[in-house]
Amino acid sequence: MPVTITIPTPLRQFTGGQSEIQVEASTAGEALDQLTATHSELRRHLFNDQNTMRNFVNVYVNDEDIRHVSGPATPVKDGDTILIVPSIAGGSVAQVDDLRSEEATQVSNLRYDELPMLSNEEVARYSRHLIMPEVGMTGQRKLKASSVLMIGTGGLGAPVGMYLAAAGVGRMGLVDFDVVDASNLQRQIIHGTKDVGRPKIASARDRIQDINPHVEIETHETRLTSENALRLFVNYDVIVDGTDNFPTRYLVNDACVLTGKPNVYGSIFRFEGQASVFWAERGPCYRCLYPEPPPPGLVPSCAEGGVLGVLPGIIGAIQANETIKIILGAPDIMVNRLLLFDAWRMRFRELKLRKNPDCPVCGDNPTITELIDYEQFCGITQQTETKSTMEEITATQLKQRLDQGDDIQIIDVREPHEYEIGQIPNSKLIPLGQVLNRMNEIDPDRETVVHCKMGGRSAKAIDALQRSGFPGKLANLKGGITAWSDEVDPRVPKY
Repeated sequence: MPVTITIPTPLRQFTGGQSEIQVEASTAGEALDQLTATHSELRRHLFNDQNTMRNFVNVYVNDEDIRHVSGPATPVKDGDTILIVPSIAGGSVAQVDDLRSEEATQVSNLRYDELPMLSNEEVARYSRHLIMPEVGMTGQRKLKASSVLMIGTGGLGAPVGMYLAAAGVGRMGLVDFDVVDASNLQRQIIHGTKDVGRPKIASARDRIQDINPHVEIETHETRLTSENALRLFVNYDVIVDGTDNFPTRYLVNDACVLTGKPNVYGSIFRFEGQASVFWAERGPCYRCLYPEPPPPGLVPSCAEGGVLGVLPGIIGAIQANETIKIILGAPDIMVNRLLLFDAWRMRFRELKLRKNPDCPVCGDNPTITELIDYEQFCGITQQTETKSTMEEITATQLKQRLDQGDDIQIIDVREPHEYEIGQIPNSKLIPLGQVLNRMNEIDPDRETVVHCKMGGRSAKAIDALQRSGFPGKLANLKGGITAWSDEVDPRVPKY
């Protein structure tokens, strides 16, 4: 019986959509070599130019990280499963020392007589907690004394905020700067139709207040940055990561390590989710798992890749559960463990995590002792500079040139199910994962405009074509088909 390699959703575009591939191999490295020999485009996403595994991709044999066994030489036997687990989307030293010394006392260590009392109304509200010996009166008073900072009030933040409020967390901080869009309502259940156009933080505050008026709500309508993160984090007991991008995720991790706070982590993509608790004082941090982020654009956002509406509810509920357990001082919180969830196949899997002694932020000799420029760290600045050199055309300009009869071929690199939603007239569908294999279908003697939903995937397609030697003129449709709908033809649905 061969070895089975599980392909994560972000990489399935390079395996023809296959989620599992079987190979004959005696080591993990041999299995990956066979996989990438068959699916060559996958290799550059797993290995760097020195032919070593990239730091934002982890490989497990069953539930063991091969980095802590024998690396690529880790033996495999018939029936084993190899899991590829990529990351998904993701002050001075003196100041940090001051923050740690002035850090609020952990709620779980407060004496009974120091905890706030419950009113009769609160006793009635939390009665189903109070009759559980694991919570009881003491545990509920700990919840009332606690404070939680939620980074984001979107897909993950919505269930986290609602469940923590219902559970009786005494003080909740909300950090968000976005506004409610109609496309949010499919999964961000804290917001309603009447909230479209409102600041998310205002909508979330009103919903949480309606769920439990006993909760004190502090709103921070701002982007989380290296300038404000430490100042915000030091005032709360637990930080919940509901972010959807890698710069903020690494920022949250580093700020949690520097302030000694537990980081309740969750991430989602399409049908897959991850959850863990990163707490450097007790186990690994996020950088121990993923030392570096993937290149910009490798992992699509929910706006590009989609997400099953109930998935953030499931992962967010798990984050809320772990937050409550931390506050109560419960055993077996998800430190040293990474939970993987596949909603499509309804499977949970748990992987072991270990602290990396060489971690630059929580290791034995940390080199990161203050917050850094996280957009630069994640390559966002470099990507912006690269995009600025790529030729672009606006939707309005494209329409004018088509109307005047210019010979332009339009290549749509979205997926077939997206193409069904709406198309630009006379466009040709070649999904991003097939662009190089079908390059011969693009006439190099004609000017070519490439588009996707918003411009990100089409930029990747142009870059791949140019690197492969495509000789024709290529331009990226700025803003994608969304801009076409806004500027040219509102009959084309936006999604």
